[in-house]
Amino acid sequence: MTGHTVNLKVHWGDTDMAGIIYYPNYFNWFNIGSHTLFESIGIPLKELMFEDKIALPILDVGCSFHKPLYFGDEIKVVTRVTEVREKVFRMEHEVYKGNELTGKGHELRSWVQFSQEGNLKACTIPDDVRSKMMAVMPATSVER
Repeated sequence: MTGHTVNLKVHWGDTDMAGIIYYPNYFNWFNIGSHTLFESIGIPLKELMFEDKIALPILDVGCSFHKPLYFGDEIKVVTRVTEVREKVFRMEHEVYKGNELTGKGHELRSWVQFSQEGNLKACTIPDDVRSKMMAVMPATSVER
């Protein structure tokens, strides 16, 4: 289980009427995993957004669910960068209760810049950012 890990707890509002995790919360946890991974490798997203006018919108996302989670469960979200291309990158996430995988998913994100008018335009991921992302990639991952 290599990758950046965030420990979270399932809150009452995270569950549905049956007391089982409401599925969109997995995507929220993936987002938390992505943001904290970037912070951990020295890419502060708040600075990117407000100073550099860079955003990382999601182009594609998916999730598969293996085991239910319930109110009060303690979980780990493990996040990895698994692919870096010129203007997009892929992150993969796994959610565990103890050592048991409960769900996994992915995000494909683009590196975009806001124009003066507020429009978004994909741009090349800077070399320093690319090297930081590649430094945390598993050996079997892809760079393009």
